[in-house]
Amino acid sequence: MSEAAAPLIVGPDGLSRPLWASVHEDLREYYDTEWGMPVRDEHGVFERLALEGFQSGLSWATILRRREGFRHAFAGFDVDAVAAFGPEHVQTLLQDEGIIRHRGKIEATISNARATISLRSAEGIGARSDLGPGADLADLVWSYRPERTPLPTAPAEVPTTSAESIAMAKELKRRGFRFVGPTTMFALMEALGVVDTHLVGSHRRGTSGVWAADGT
Repeated sequence: MSEAAAPLIVGPDGLSRPLWASVHEDLREYYDTEWGMPVRDEHGVFERLALEGFQSGLSWATILRRREGFRHAFAGFDVDAVAAFGPEHVQTLLQDEGIIRHRGKIEATISNARATISLRSAEGIGARSDLGPGADLADLVWSYRPERTPLPTAPAEVPTTSAESIAMAKELKRRGFRFVGPTTMFALMEALGVVDTHLVGSHRRGTSGVWAADGT
């Protein structure tokens, strides 16, 4: 979600936001209320993992404006329900104009639901030794939280990958997940609040309760 324009735009409400969150009301609402706020439950993480996968090669606005369509098509992103989808569901989804009709991404979402279920019974998962039996997808993702978060002052300073997103992508692929490259996983970490890449000076910087404004 980077742009090569002015770092921050002050809106009519007097609040500073990046350009991408200043142009349309739906993106502004998403930025103000959701992006970067912590999501720590399996269902919420799975939904955002699926949406980030569908975003690959597209704009976030394209995905956000189809979000309800995705929810309807994928059973509200209920992990167990999606894991049970078969070939007939794939064919139906390929005809659904409410979503992005990309076979590879559709099949990856179903496969990722099955991999998410497999994680529930895994013997020790993620980057931390204390993630033993009972841990889930959310625990795995949050185990890659870095010691500090970036402090970008301009869009060009916002990273697109990190050592943690590279490691997480590798682990998820090893666990059978698809469409989970390092860039996509860094975007997921941003969306979930695992990292805070709000520009310094944005009204959202340091508001997640996970990170202070100084990156600690």
